[in-house]
Amino acid sequence: MNSLSIIDYVVFGATILISLGIGLYFALSGGRQRSTSEFLVGGRNMQIIPVALSLMVSFESSIMILGYPAEVYVYGAQVWITCFSQCLMVFFLTGLLVVPLMHPLKITSVNEYIQRRFNSRAVRLLGTFVGLLFYVFYIGIVVFGTAIGLEEVTDIPKVWSMFLAIFAAIIYTAMGGIKAVVWTDVFQAFIMTLGTLVIIIKGTLDVGGVVEVWSAASKGGRFNMLNFDPDPTVRHTFWGLYFGNLARGLYLSFNQSTVQRICSMKTLRGAQKATFLVCPIYWLSLTLSILIGIVAYSYYDHLGCDPLASGQIINPNQIVPFLTVDIFKGIPGMLGLFVAALCSASLSTISSGLSSLSATTWEDILKHHLPNHSDFKATLVAKVAVIIYGVFSFGVAILISLVSGTLLQISTSVLAAFSGPLCGLFILAAFCPWANAKGAFTGTLVGSIIMMWICLGSAFSDVVKPTPWLPPASTDQCMTATPPVASNTSTWTTFTPSVYNTSVAETFREPIWIEEIYRLSYVWLGLLGTCLTTLTGFAASWITGFNRNSPVDPRYLVPVVDRLCCCLPRSTRAFLSRRTNEDSITSAVNLARPRLMTPTEGGHELPLSVRGSEELSPLQPCSGVETI
Repeated sequence: MNSLSIIDYVVFGATILISLGIGLYFALSGGRQRSTSEFLVGGRNMQIIPVALSLMVSFESSIMILGYPAEVYVYGAQVWITCFSQCLMVFFLTGLLVVPLMHPLKITSVNEYIQRRFNSRAVRLLGTFVGLLFYVFYIGIVVFGTAIGLEEVTDIPKVWSMFLAIFAAIIYTAMGGIKAVVWTDVFQAFIMTLGTLVIIIKGTLDVGGVVEVWSAASKGGRFNMLNFDPDPTVRHTFWGLYFGNLARGLYLSFNQSTVQRICSMKTLRGAQKATFLVCPIYWLSLTLSILIGIVAYSYYDHLGCDPLASGQIINPNQIVPFLTVDIFKGIPGMLGLFVAALCSASLSTISSGLSSLSATTWEDILKHHLPNHSDFKATLVAKVAVIIYGVFSFGVAILISLVSGTLLQISTSVLAAFSGPLCGLFILAAFCPWANAKGAFTGTLVGSIIMMWICLGSAFSDVVKPTPWLPPASTDQCMTATPPVASNTSTWTTFTPSVYNTSVAETFREPIWIEEIYRLSYVWLGLLGTCLTTLTGFAASWITGFNRNSPVDPRYLVPVVDRLCCCLPRSTRAFLSRRTNEDSITSAVNLARPRLMTPTEGGHELPLSVRGSEELSPLQPCSGVETI
């Protein structure tokens, strides 16, 4: 359904050209991206608001623009609960705990922290490998979602849509580095918000107002917010959506994109302010996406023809572009704005992922094997890495198209295989003084293997029954509706409208005992991976003697009690954290310090003892340290 006019193509093309222009500007200005410090962390002099917006859109993508509305349309708005758990984790964990831990270290790769904490390159490389897989698959999912939206409103096939998104992100990321990524994210955040608001406002007016939208969605059962069923196999319950997503919020605090932006800030206080700003912005963005799903259902109920039930579309992820075509038919430029918003959401995530992959590859893998490098050559290698990972992500996008479900379900279930174990690794590193390198390595390896097996089983096993959709909108007027337009949908798509039919369950078999785990709701998978890794790491650390003979520098631990309970008396905090006296702490720091090295911006290494006072002062009021 090529519904775009010339004006629409102009609006869409202008968005892409402005994004490329920002990359070109930063390639030719300032330090011209000739050093790794400039290319990967913006010279550690980024500003608060741009970084906050960049962090927010790094969590957004086609998953938020298409996936959340699709989830609301067929399963209801209960998924809104996830934004509360994720915002809680980002605010308290990132702002109050992770930023004070990471910013003073002045690192480029989050896995550099892992090596310093465990004094083990093997653990660092394992974390690097799992992190690389996470980002490649994440980018692939986002690219696939973009292709679904573009195919629905243009004549562009999926393959070319994927190529266009990857190509544009590669160009401006490779040219302008992290500065181009951050400032392009600012521009794209404006386009995304504008496009989302326009759809909500126009759809609401077409239905007859806010009251009519609310009434239709309520009658259709889309406000099924409170389901307290304790069964973990139920797709959405309050417990799964809130507590299951805590693990995702935790990983958002420790992932490479977040840490890279934290360490690009000049001051610790500035990094904290940027993090605190993310929470309300992210909550607002996710709420707007939920509202799109509600408006879409109310619109088609008012129209009297549900496009999924009538077979006009066969994929719930197509509901937003299909709605956009309907409500903006005959209004030049509005479809172009939607396509621009969709591409902006995807490009921001793709570029952030490519920048993170580039930083991780250089700092964690190549730098160790190229000790006598010039900064110019290092920057060139990092730019080449952006191109290579873009190609890998394109291949993954094609594979992801074989997985059925809404984009939200696909992203959560697939990425849990990597984010859960990584989250467990960082819990062991930052919150567990007794965890050692052997425990961390074993826990991460075991957690990754088990979660890959479970996630593959959940995606492809024939014992997993899809949860029936909620009753569709009215179909009374479908005889006068637009003829089916799903004929251009690629054969890769495996969704079928027959899921409304309860007889679909007859094609599935009962699970053997171990296959019961495949029926676990996708929202619990990340938390399961985190718990597996943490518990296995604890057991392995216990068997190998914990850290009795290898004190850990308190600078690499998060003093949870002191940070979150700083108003309590000092003696109470000392008892709760089981902290020793300051002499013992100082001796532990002095014992560990000779082994701790940090790269300077010139590419050489200096002992931590000669660094600035900001990094060497962990013993501040309300920010003490834990016992070893």
